[in-house]
Amino acid sequence: MAKKPMPPRAAARDTTVDFLVVGSGTGMSAALAAHELGLSALIVEKTAFVGGSTARSGGAFWIPGSSILPDNGPAAIAEAETYVRAVVSDSAPAERGRAFLDAGPATVGMLERTTPMRFFWAEGYSDYHPEEPGGRAEGRTCECRPFDASVLGAERPRLRGGVMEAPVPMPVTGADYKWMNLIARKPARALSRILRRAAQGIGGMLIGREYLAGGQALAAGLFAGVLRAGIPVWTETSLVRLVQDGDRVTGAVLSQDGKEVTVTARRGVVLAAGGFDHDMAARHKFQSQRLADAASLGAEGNTGDAITAAQELGAGIALMDQAWWFPAFAPLPGAAPLVMLAERSLPGSFVVDQTGRRFINEATDYMSFGQAMLAREQEGDPVEQMWLIFDQRYRNNYIMAGAIFPRQPLPKAWFEAGLAHRADNPAELARAMGVPEDALAESFRSIAQYAEWGTDPEFSRGESAYDRYYGDPTVAPNPNLAPLDKAPFYAVRMILSDLGTCGGVVADADARVLREDGGVIEGLYAIGNTAANAFGATYPGAGATIGQGLVYGYVAARHAAGAELR
Repeated sequence: MAKKPMPPRAAARDTTVDFLVVGSGTGMSAALAAHELGLSALIVEKTAFVGGSTARSGGAFWIPGSSILPDNGPAAIAEAETYVRAVVSDSAPAERGRAFLDAGPATVGMLERTTPMRFFWAEGYSDYHPEEPGGRAEGRTCECRPFDASVLGAERPRLRGGVMEAPVPMPVTGADYKWMNLIARKPARALSRILRRAAQGIGGMLIGREYLAGGQALAAGLFAGVLRAGIPVWTETSLVRLVQDGDRVTGAVLSQDGKEVTVTARRGVVLAAGGFDHDMAARHKFQSQRLADAASLGAEGNTGDAITAAQELGAGIALMDQAWWFPAFAPLPGAAPLVMLAERSLPGSFVVDQTGRRFINEATDYMSFGQAMLAREQEGDPVEQMWLIFDQRYRNNYIMAGAIFPRQPLPKAWFEAGLAHRADNPAELARAMGVPEDALAESFRSIAQYAEWGTDPEFSRGESAYDRYYGDPTVAPNPNLAPLDKAPFYAVRMILSDLGTCGGVVADADARVLREDGGVIEGLYAIGNTAANAFGATYPGAGATIGQGLVYGYVAARHAAGAELR
């Protein structure tokens, strides 16, 4: 399908609206909710593209109790609250989590009314901590069904691109990927999904449709709703500062092509401009000096502008040491990190540090993985190198980096750059990596022993239902453990990346920004990664990032409109 040219952008100008939304990711949920309530809304976006980090994500959302889920009554909400309190503990105010859960089902209903999207339950995608009280092994994560982006018409080029692209036009959902990854192990189940999605993608293309999945589908669906509602979107328009009348925020000064304009917002301004993913000075200050430049997978415009603007009015900040950490394959020079999805969980592999030894349950959720690495750094024992180790059987069986198919050789450039090594035995591999030979050999022996036992006494890999979701169901007794005994053996360098930061402006249960002393800054709201994570230092389940952005967008709009939550 031929690409369309980018249409002319809307010119920024002095104007007055009811509700100003700064950011075009989950901020679109706030604009849609406001419009449905009869408010005039305006979305402004710093970059040339609409969709924010949402468009670059897997697109899943974790919103318990919605009509998409089979269990969606009051009891389901109560159980989810038990779970949220168990995992969040005292790392975030309880009322934030409770407000999220109370408004979740209504948010999904609003999205179903205001956009063309339809959703499905990703059954079996476990909560990240299912063993905690209220946790569910079958999961609460949902996704958007493949979405036809052709409905965006002339605005299609304005949709932000994703992180991964299928080699042929086929909309691969997260639920699809789980089984496509096992094509060499469960060919019947994988091929049926591949054929269905290929038929949908290629067949759709033949009749002028362009089906997208994941974050691309969710962002396109939100954008389609915005266009259908006639909500204006100003791209390449940056937030300069917020405007106050007394103690109330009444609008913002914006900049487009160096020209400043003032937008007056009668009901409020919602900050939905992402976190400070690419402000490395702030990241080194609050998080770690060891974080690599340009390693975040968040949208490039996420440099903390909205957080800074709120701080200039006295807003409090919290959880600035936190991010949605994401272990990834180390990039080639000048490139972005490559996504790791199931690789850490699959049997026939393990992860070691510079000592040649394992240091973590490789299959744990990605935020916990990153937190464990940073905890070591704080203790004076940093992870200086990180390698995924696997054998030829693993390489024959599974997809890597979303695009390297079973039996396909690893890219030659990886070996040339020192990001990958191949050897006929563990000792030779250790020498290539620069780690102690005896330690790496012991890691090979121990993982073989644990696979035979079916249990990992060091790090409990495979005990959680979450671990097993991305395991190999054909491997027993533990779908996450297998010996590495088929030469050659491989090591591929990993780095700590992230999906965005999740510390930011302190907000209350109505999404209102709070001052350092706890007082409310009237007329100012913060959602998504601009706000401090409603789940504190934890990640309850796949899509909790997007879920809270969507829900708190709805909450902010209803509060600004003076409407009761329903």
